[in-house]
Order: sequence, then C-alpha cells, then structure tokens
Amino acid sequence: MPRRTMIEAIRDAMDVSMGRDESVIVYGEDVGFFGGVFRATQGLQAKYGKSRCFDAPISESGIVGSAIGMAAYGLKPCVEVQFADYVYPAYDQIVSEAARLRYRSNGDFTCPIVVRMPTGGGIFGGQTHSQSPEALFTHVSGLKVIVPSNPHDAKGLLIAAIEDPDPVIFLEPKRLYNGPFDGHHDKPVTPWSKHDLGEVADGHYTIPLGKAAIRRQGSAVTVLAYGTMVYVAQAAAEETGIDAEVIDLRTLLPLDLEAIVASVKKTGRCVVVHEATLTSGFGAELVALVQENCFYHLEAPVARVAGWDTPYPHAQEWDYFPGPARVGRALVETMEA
Repeated sequence: MPRRTMIEAIRDAMDVSMGRDESVIVYGEDVGFFGGVFRATQGLQAKYGKSRCFDAPISESGIVGSAIGMAAYGLKPCVEVQFADYVYPAYDQIVSEAARLRYRSNGDFTCPIVVRMPTGGGIFGGQTHSQSPEALFTHVSGLKVIVPSNPHDAKGLLIAAIEDPDPVIFLEPKRLYNGPFDGHHDKPVTPWSKHDLGEVADGHYTIPLGKAAIRRQGSAVTVLAYGTMVYVAQAAAEETGIDAEVIDLRTLLPLDLEAIVASVKKTGRCVVVHEATLTSGFGAELVALVQENCFYHLEAPVARVAGWDTPYPHAQEWDYFPGPARVGRALVETMEA
C-alpha cells in the first residue's frame, strides 16, 4: 500500500469523500486557495472548485453555524477550525445547535457535519495553539469525538465521520501530522524529523466509530491512551520492560468499553494517559468506567498520567505533557502497588 503522512491521509479522505458525494463540502479559514495552515486541504479547491472548497471569514461561530444550516438542508460540511484553541467562539453552536438538532426536531433534521481541529502540543505553539479540549466535547450528548493516532486510521475514521449522520468532532494531533516521533523523548526534538509514514490504502475505506485497537499486546497492565500518547505509552512500556497492553481508544465517543473491560480484567491493572490537564480530563471518565466495571479484577488503584493543571506553559512544554519517563514511573508504581 502507499505510504502517507497523516496530513496526506486526511487530505485523501476528504478527496475521496468529495469525489463520491457532491454534497460533501470543505471550508474554513485559509483552507481554499492556500490549502490550510498545515496544507490538509491543498489542491482540493483546484480539483473541485470554489463552490465546494472555499475560505471562510475569521469567525469560528460563523463557520460552524453556517455548517449546521447547510447540514439541515442536505449538505455534508467538513469544516476546519484552524487550531482547537480557536473553537471556543463556536462552542455554543456545537453544543446548543449541532448536538441537539436531531433530538429537538424529533428526527426531522440531522446534522451531518465534521469539525476538524488540530489539537495538542509538541510543536512549540504556545498557549493559544496547543490545547487539548477533548473533554469539553465528550461531555456533550449528541456528539461523536475522534482522535486518530496514525495515517491509516485518520483516513478511515475521517471518511466514516463524513458519512455519519450526526455531528463529529475530529481532533487531529498535530505532532503526528508529518510522521510520529518515536515516543522515546522527554526533551524537545525536531517534531517531524522521523517522518515515519504509515501504510494507507488508496480509495474508499472506513474504520467503524467506537472501536479501539490494541497497539501492543501485554498481560501485566493495561494502558489506555489516544493520539500522540499512544506512542509515549508504547515507549514507556519498552523502556521499563513491563509487559503492558497499550490500547489506542481512537474514538472517545462512542467509547469501546468492551475492549477496555476485557483488557483490564485480563491484566488486573490500568494506567490512563492523556495530554490534556488532569482535573476533569477524559481520563477521569475512563478511571470511573474501569472502577465500575472491573473493580473485583483490579490488583492496584487505577493511575492517571496527564498534563499539569495550569494554562499551557510554553517554556515548559515538554515537561507539561506526559513523556515516557512519567508514564514509566506510573507503570512501575502500579506494578508495585
């Protein structure tokens, strides 16, 4: 199969979807002629025209709000918010309109929109370009939330999201856009130096929403992660020599609880890793679910490794989010508990 970066896989997903369905349109800030700040939409306007791939004003509320109206009348907008940090002006539209349209209309209207957003840190983007706001969306009934970790999944999940009849928040870890770092770092490295391309099939394929993937088989402890942290968790397991099973959640809503429970009941231990701040992060929900469903199988308390409870610290970026050393300590402590 061809090998692509995540950016190329995401662009291919939109290309395939637009080619198959004329109701799919793509727009957002600088996504038309310029091709997006990360070039995710490069070439789409030239191929499909300005009526199907176009620039929008710098108004996130306007971008999402117009997408909701278009979706209600039969289109399938796939819109880009340039950074996840910019989504807050559109949050009311997402929560009060997109997530509720099917329910408040008793099924007369649906809202098949996808809101794509680069998320997370690791590229020295500072406080306003590095946030991980997934927990704000997993709390909202009516939304689906996706965080891919590799190019193959990014394409299949994005096509599935575009074809889904309900609103989907598609969070793209920008540290993985042009090839994941290998995870074995606690200090800054050139973010895209590795250029580890993934195998991505040509043409149309989908990955079902709500299905996790086991990235590393193990029997001693289960590690739940998503996005960039999948690689950090794998690196921590390798560096400590602990027989950890690493589960890539891929979709946070709907969540593959069956896969989580099966793994934790097998290992008897669990560590949850995410890049966002610790308090009220999505990891808290995962801990609660493991506690509720696996209590009598647990051999140790469920541990969390996450970002600090502070505004994103630009100068301490690589200390802020979990690296293999922090995750490794949690693995060791969990095994010793």
